[in-house]
Amino acid sequence: MKNLENDLFVAVTAHDRLRLRRIRRPDAGEAVLLVHGAMANGRIFYSNSGKGLAHYLALNGYDVFVLDLRGRGGSTPAIDKRARHGQTESIRDDIPAAHRAIRALKGSAPIHWMAHSWGGVLMHSALLRDPDLISDVTSCVYFASKRSVRVKNWQRCLKVDLFWNGAAHLISRTVGYLPTRAMGLGPDNESRLSHAQSSRWVRHSHWVDPVDGFDYGAAAKHATLPPTLYFAAYHDPCLGHRDDVRRFRDESGPHYSRVHLLGRSTGHRQDYDHASLLTHPDTIEDHFPLVLRWLAGDFAAVSENI
Repeated sequence: MKNLENDLFVAVTAHDRLRLRRIRRPDAGEAVLLVHGAMANGRIFYSNSGKGLAHYLALNGYDVFVLDLRGRGGSTPAIDKRARHGQTESIRDDIPAAHRAIRALKGSAPIHWMAHSWGGVLMHSALLRDPDLISDVTSCVYFASKRSVRVKNWQRCLKVDLFWNGAAHLISRTVGYLPTRAMGLGPDNESRLSHAQSSRWVRHSHWVDPVDGFDYGAAAKHATLPPTLYFAAYHDPCLGHRDDVRRFRDESGPHYSRVHLLGRSTGHRQDYDHASLLTHPDTIEDHFPLVLRWLAGDFAAVSENI
């Protein structure tokens, strides 16, 4: 029997609608909200053929909701030069709106949060900005999420310094947005503001909102986030390097957590990279079972191995 799939739409402004792709079995229980990273959309978590983390979780009894952030994927309108929203809207409005929509459907059922890459930064920021959400999220799992890039290697120079923090600014100023899909650099586009704001955080040590000055780093010192599992990929030199993932965990304040490296040297089947830690066929038998253990509250089953 295939998983059930349907789309839900959440209005966040008079013109903007977010798509939530819901994937589940008829008797689905606890809910999971999934959020993608930059230059991407929710398809990193599922395929039309029934593969991916979202389908895996659904087959194991979870009611899965995959969010396309504003202007990405099936959310409308699509990002173009008229887009005026940035990551502040994702943090302050979009992720909380998606959570509230799930809570309205699921009643008192537990809700877990998961993300890939920059999505983890947005999710933690949303929790720190609205502390009432913290008690309503049972646990978090992040795949290759980092807030700043401090590792030094040639891949960082090429992908982060030269492109993301350099050429991408010129392109977005010229075109009015970052057309990464047309450039063949990612599945979806970035608004000019979302790119500029994320680039600022990648470069700087201070975790402060560039729009209203909200200090997420300071808030993290006085909050206790949900238990969070941070996966890092062995072959991820700059987009989610293990040291940058660990730094993101540490700056998120005191909370129960594990940073777990996915590679052959730590007993896994592959030396995964930034995308394959979600998309490789071996994930189903390799580390996706660890995700289930974390969601079940069996935190001791996942080791801190770096």
